[in-house]
This record gives sequence, structure tokens and C-alpha cells, in this order.
Amino acid sequence: MRLAGKVALVTGGARGIGKAICLLFAKEGANVAACDVLDEDLAQLEKEAAGLAGVVKGFHMDVTNREEVKAVVEKTVAEFGKLDTLINNAGITQDAFLHKMTEDKWDKVINVNLKGTFNVTQAAIPYLKEAGSGSITTTSSIVGQFGNVGQTNYAATKAALNNLMVNLASDLGPRGIRVNAVAPGPIWTPLIPSTFDEDKVDGFGSDTPLGRPGQPVEVAPAFVFLASDEASYVSGTVLGVTGGRAVF
Repeated sequence: MRLAGKVALVTGGARGIGKAICLLFAKEGANVAACDVLDEDLAQLEKEAAGLAGVVKGFHMDVTNREEVKAVVEKTVAEFGKLDTLINNAGITQDAFLHKMTEDKWDKVINVNLKGTFNVTQAAIPYLKEAGSGSITTTSSIVGQFGNVGQTNYAATKAALNNLMVNLASDLGPRGIRVNAVAPGPIWTPLIPSTFDEDKVDGFGSDTPLGRPGQPVEVAPAFVFLASDEASYVSGTVLGVTGGRAVF
């Protein structure tokens, strides 16, 4: 097992890519703190993970609440004894053309996607330093490099996260902490039907060279690799999982 003995904290862990990450990490032997605001989905995730090599335990966490973030990181270490890897996966969309976008939509996306990542990463760093060989991997997006119609706020956060991870790799490398991002292309998650118009949902992912959207289980292995000892010399990179739409 590639992650045997490791402890991971995954934000946005209740659904979609985050859920796939939690389950695959546990299959690979990691104990996982799955963090989200979706309590019922976290309970279901725990049931689905029962019997896997590692334990998945759900924690209610709003990444915009700094005190709650700090408390959950502390609870994770108390529960599992340490923290080896952080997966920043929590994210939302609030789409609109910029000239029609409300300040509230802008602020919500910035606060969850960007500041939320700051909050959780800052809280986790002291424990990763203690581990001495920890890793941080953040879910970015192809949109962070190439943009997307009506997603200026979302694209801005993903571009910023790419840069944040590269800079953190320089800051934390001397402490033995590797920092990377995974940039998925069009991945079919529960967010898609509520994010796009019906015509776009029907053709979602068809414009990739592979001709289809990806599934969360096709993204999760990238996170396993980056958290594993196999990626011991991989830091400061953005790994695209895009169906061929772009090469990073």
C-alpha cells in the first residue's frame, strides 16, 4: 500500500473529487480526516469507507472559519497522532459575467477557494513541519490557466492557487514539505448540473481530445502519487488531469 501509516486531512471531502480522494487514500492505507460542511454526506462517506485499510473519519469544517479550521486540525492530530499530508480540495463556484457579477458572488468564491486554502494550510503547517516529510496538494483547475466563460472569480482563485503552491514549495522545501497542485479538466461531479446550463451539461467534456468528461476516481490517483514516497522529488508543480485538453 502506497500510503500505509500516513495521516491525511482532506477538505471538501464529502463529495466529488474529495470523496474519491478520501476513499482511495484509505484503500492505500492512510488514515483520513474528511472535512466538509455536508454532515450527512460525511456520515455516508464513513459508512462507505468501513473495512478499508485506513480509517476515514468525518469532521465538520467551514474553511472560511479560522477558529473552526484550527480546532479540526488539532482534533485530527489528536485522533490519529500526526499529520503527514494536507489536501486542499474545498471549492465553490458562483458564475456570472463580470459586468453582472455581484460583490457577494465574488467574495464567496474568493473566501472559500483562496482564503479557505490559506486558512487550512496555515493551520496545518506546524504539524507538517513536525512530520518532517509532509506534503500539501491543492485542487486547482485547468480554468486557472486558460479561463472559462462566466467564471472570472473562479478562474482568478485557481490561478492564484497555482502561484501560491509554487511559492509555498520554495518556502517549505527546506523543512522537507513538498507542495503541488492538481489541475483537473472537465470532471463530472455533483456540482456540474447546478453550475452549467442544460445544453452545456449535455456536451460537458466532449471538446477534450478524449471526447468525454473525467470521473473523480480518475483524478484521485494523482493525489495519491503526490502524497506518496514515489513523489519524493516532486514539488512546485501543477499536474494536469485534463483529458488531453492542455499540457502543464
